[in-house]
Amino acid sequence: MIHEIPLERRTLHGHFSRELEPIAEIDSGDTIAFGCLDAGWHTRPGEAKFEPRDEHLDAGHALIGPVAVRGATKGDVLEVAIGALRVGDFGFTVAGGWSSWLNDRLAVAGGDDHLLRWSLDADAGVARDDRGHEVDLHPFLGVMGMPPEKRGIHSTSPPRASGGNIDCKELVAGTTLLLPIPVDGALFSAGDGHGRQGDGEVSGTAIECPVERAELTLSVRRDVQLRRPAARTPDAWITFGFDVDLDDAAAQALDGMLDLMHREHGLDRRDALALASVVVDVRVTQLVNGVLGVHAVLPHDAIRISS
Repeated sequence: MIHEIPLERRTLHGHFSRELEPIAEIDSGDTIAFGCLDAGWHTRPGEAKFEPRDEHLDAGHALIGPVAVRGATKGDVLEVAIGALRVGDFGFTVAGGWSSWLNDRLAVAGGDDHLLRWSLDADAGVARDDRGHEVDLHPFLGVMGMPPEKRGIHSTSPPRASGGNIDCKELVAGTTLLLPIPVDGALFSAGDGHGRQGDGEVSGTAIECPVERAELTLSVRRDVQLRRPAARTPDAWITFGFDVDLDDAAAQALDGMLDLMHREHGLDRRDALALASVVVDVRVTQLVNGVLGVHAVLPHDAIRISS
């Protein structure tokens, strides 16, 4: 079943909390379809923003949700199958204050934020900025996740074990994201449309854009156990790590990958680590959300049994 969620004040929020009332309750295996504002709550190019907004509760990304999934309990896994994903017709990228920690290291001039304004053509799959540059679109949702178990108001900025602002460019249509469920009912939210992003998201922003339509199928899984997010793309398995220390984030991503290699290939951890050094790529997901992200990638055809 497909649940059409309108874009309106009732369905929007800018923080994570287990105390938010769900905007919809669905069965496992149902699909939610929605549009969403860009991360900055813009309704059109420039400074026009959605109103009314609460300065405190809507300080983060504009998200649709939360959606409760019947039968979902803490400790289960939520499978998010990413279906159709169509971006709106405008976007922006900022360099400057948001990435000031990097500006000094790269000898980038400080001062006011440097802004690129993009026109997006979803049918042609192309983005063009106001300085004449053109890139192909590879759209994805930067935020997909659930609130922490702890009560209270939580920022949308950092990625967490239960998902959130993962900002991984691999999570495009056709990919399945797996998330440990932290609270009964799951209380899933999504948003933060990106037209395209490079690994690292080094300026602090991708092509930030509204989402015209996204379709996500949410299913409860009890046949797999996870401590952190993982994903399956058409080409590879991905595991994630998040920490303020990049080494620790990498260790978490690799720990998840060793678990996955045991589950998928029957390898013990020593064999898995040795083979991971041969066939697994470790990439920096993003450097800019306070909590850093790393993902490990294992192509599906990388390990074969010789005859």
